[in-house]
Amino acid sequence: MAQQAIIYTDTTKAFYIPEEKTELITIGDKKVTVRTWKYGDRSDVALINLHDNEFTSLAAAHEVVRRTGGIIIKIENKGQRVIRFNKKGIRYGFDPNRIFSQIGIEQTMRDNRRYNKDAATEIDKFGKEILKKLSENYTCIVALHNNYDGAFSVNSYLPGGERSRDAKAVYADSLQDIDDIAFTTDSVLYNEMANRKFNSIWQDNEKAKRDGSLSIYCGENDIRYINIETEHGRKDEYIAMLEQLFIILENEQKIHLLQQDENLQIPTDSVGN
Repeated sequence: MAQQAIIYTDTTKAFYIPEEKTELITIGDKKVTVRTWKYGDRSDVALINLHDNEFTSLAAAHEVVRRTGGIIIKIENKGQRVIRFNKKGIRYGFDPNRIFSQIGIEQTMRDNRRYNKDAATEIDKFGKEILKKLSENYTCIVALHNNYDGAFSVNSYLPGGERSRDAKAVYADSLQDIDDIAFTTDSVLYNEMANRKFNSIWQDNEKAKRDGSLSIYCGENDIRYINIETEHGRKDEYIAMLEQLFIILENEQKIHLLQQDENLQIPTDSVGN
């Protein structure tokens, strides 16, 4: 049954009331909460917040998606980036955005002091559960991230930057904060965001480092992915970028529907032939 939009008296815009679900996924001795909000019946776009300490992006996403409709997925971890758990009395840790390949799992475990094959299997199962949630007929996966001032920026992908080999193309706008970026596996989204004067990076899906991240997984599997990222606290800037992304996606949908209508029409000069 379709959800109803609620209209607030101080605005002309409709807002969806989300359906909220929680699921507990076990990793070793730990139960990790994964929360999902479904706004309306829209099911073409999924937004995911992998790092629980990147809260500006999540708050901005709720502001936008309650108007556009869509699904938001969040991994909860008591405000921490690294998820830690015990297995057989030994402590392990991993970055939840480095778990979508065996190489990524091993590297993130070693980065967090300790690797063990059995514990890696637990993490792999967790990663597959997250991917299941993204395996519906979504036309675009949107990652919700934040960063710190100057620590990670569009400059990282420019020639000479530490991640330059990961980029097929980069647009750096002179008027935008370098920390605010759109990072995508898709050339069309790259061009559309760049045309709107947002710092934009097109991932080189063949040459980018295999680090187990969601962007690499999507690039390898021909899944349309975009990471919208701003510095912590820059909520208004995040909303502006995310709103423009939804406009791009909605325009594409309109064009697609128009093309379908044109294909269904029978040319009048063919009648009687």
